[in-house]
Amino acid sequence: MKQNNLDELHHSDIFARIPQMNYLPRWGVLMIDIALSTLAFWLSVWVGSGFLHYLELSNQPISIGIQYLVVMGVQLVAFWAFHTYSGILRYSTFIDTIKVLLSSLCTGFVLSAMNGIFQYVEGWHPILNTVLFVYVPTSFVLLFSLRAGVKTLSESMERTQGSPRAMIYGTQAAGIAIAKMLRSAGYAPYRPVGFIANEGERYGYDLAGLRVRLLNEKLFDWMSQHGINHVIVSPLKMKELDPAKDLQVFIDHNIRILTTPYFTQWDNIEEIDTQRIGRVEAIRIEDLLERPQIKINTENVRQIIQNKVVLVSGAAGSIGSELVRQIQQYAPQVTILLEVAESPLHDLVLDLRKQFPEARFIPVIADVRNRTRIEQVFSEMRPDVVYHAAAYKHVPLMESFPNEAIQANVAGTKNMADMSVKYGVQRFVMISTDKAVNPTNIMGASKRIAEIYVQSLFRKLHAMNPDCTKFITTRFGNVLGSNGSVIPYFRKQIAAGGPLTVTHPDIIRYFMTIPEACCLVMEAGTLGEGGEIFVFDMGKPVKILDLARNMIRLAGYTPEKDIQIVFTGLRPGEKLYEELLNQKETTLPTANDKIMVARVREFDFDEVSTQVDTLIQTSRLSKPFTTVKLMKQLVPEYISNNSIYEQLDPQ
Repeated sequence: MKQNNLDELHHSDIFARIPQMNYLPRWGVLMIDIALSTLAFWLSVWVGSGFLHYLELSNQPISIGIQYLVVMGVQLVAFWAFHTYSGILRYSTFIDTIKVLLSSLCTGFVLSAMNGIFQYVEGWHPILNTVLFVYVPTSFVLLFSLRAGVKTLSESMERTQGSPRAMIYGTQAAGIAIAKMLRSAGYAPYRPVGFIANEGERYGYDLAGLRVRLLNEKLFDWMSQHGINHVIVSPLKMKELDPAKDLQVFIDHNIRILTTPYFTQWDNIEEIDTQRIGRVEAIRIEDLLERPQIKINTENVRQIIQNKVVLVSGAAGSIGSELVRQIQQYAPQVTILLEVAESPLHDLVLDLRKQFPEARFIPVIADVRNRTRIEQVFSEMRPDVVYHAAAYKHVPLMESFPNEAIQANVAGTKNMADMSVKYGVQRFVMISTDKAVNPTNIMGASKRIAEIYVQSLFRKLHAMNPDCTKFITTRFGNVLGSNGSVIPYFRKQIAAGGPLTVTHPDIIRYFMTIPEACCLVMEAGTLGEGGEIFVFDMGKPVKILDLARNMIRLAGYTPEKDIQIVFTGLRPGEKLYEELLNQKETTLPTANDKIMVARVREFDFDEVSTQVDTLIQTSRLSKPFTTVKLMKQLVPEYISNNSIYEQLDPQ
């Protein structure tokens, strides 16, 4: 019977949980601290009676056992007051050392005060003098040694594990914190082996127990010899450098770049959540292409949006959804989310209500091509500001379906613009594209026609009424990470083991982040007085082949060896490069150096309106060649490239 009870106890979950314990509970730490304090007390007694031979324990007014209980009682209160047992031993920090020191000093002070009071009142002191002089430093040394020993042992055990070794780029507080936490976390995914300094910075010394080395070819030779192919870039270092330029050297040497995007507060390194260290992750290609944060005049934007009814068409798209989110910081009265795609709109609404619980959103299922439905929305909602982002954007698809491109991009814009005029919208901001400049494809030409329509409409209205709806157009290139763009596509191909498909080895594109583009769209909407086309500074163009190679290297592979790159040829309507301005156009600066005004040709609205109406009616007849022919009449600079519609161009 007794044996059965022991077996049952042995197989219970009490013992099953013991191997899973990653740290001692608080009471366990407290018990160990009391045991060490007990050892310190008896050592102090031994020093006085056994080692110095001047103390007779039997002559004490209070027995040594009672003295022990008094000392432990005071010490226990000090432990509780300073919470010395609340930390995890292997993550002990300088703060924990201070807590232990204060608890020991507090105990010594209370005992000294007690002795002084008894000496003054009774003429004798209840606590051994050796306790006052020996116990306090001895207990502190033992308690400190416990924490330092566990921490050192934990770090030593971590070094023997098989985590990949990594250098840390950046010797500021953030880099040091990364090294400390990686070394103290037994589950850390990477093991730091040194720091990297730039030319002009101090190097060749030890920092936090790791060597600081200079960034040069000798460093890469040393890393290659020691099998180190990871580098962690600290957040503060990321702010200092130009990722596209300064991190390319690591990519060229097949060094995988990592970062810690979750660390946002470095003022108090001791309080950073050590669990977050497991989130060290590979840097994304978007981080390399991202430029310094753009500053806009938020007060001007607030004046346009605050307490206004704002409508965003294409609200669930890449640009539309980001616009909606940025608009909320300027306190609109309500935001109307106009979208034809049901499921993306549903998901967007759920996210917005969670992210902005106090804001008002009205989701509206509507198609910009349906004029009757759009008028119904405007008549009911009466928006003050409209951001028109709804459009078909994929070049190859629109090359196959020109009639649909006209219906969405031209008729849709016309419907939105006409209703904005009819129902007194104050500002209408249209999202256009760099593909509208010297277009070589259906998509770009359709957006150019939409630009011409809203510009000529404004000029006619403004001539009759200066307080009419202000129509403003914004042009920019590709946005990073948008639906169907090249970066998510490459990422899927890499995950599948390749190959990566690039249309042409010399093709280049401009890139901008979605938040950056939307930020500039919102400021452009405040700068415009009507009829302008604003062009954004897109930075330097990126060679798509280089982009593909860098994405392969960032994923930890070698281009052409681990993952192949295949050239598929230019797609119908595709350019080798994109332009932001027509050759006949010039630009003027604005208050924001990232935004320029394009000086474009002016068109007569009556003539344009007739041509646009004819084009829209023709697009409903499912005669693509007739539709494209009319497009080329409206936009003479539209010359097809690698397309079946080249035969319509003048020879």
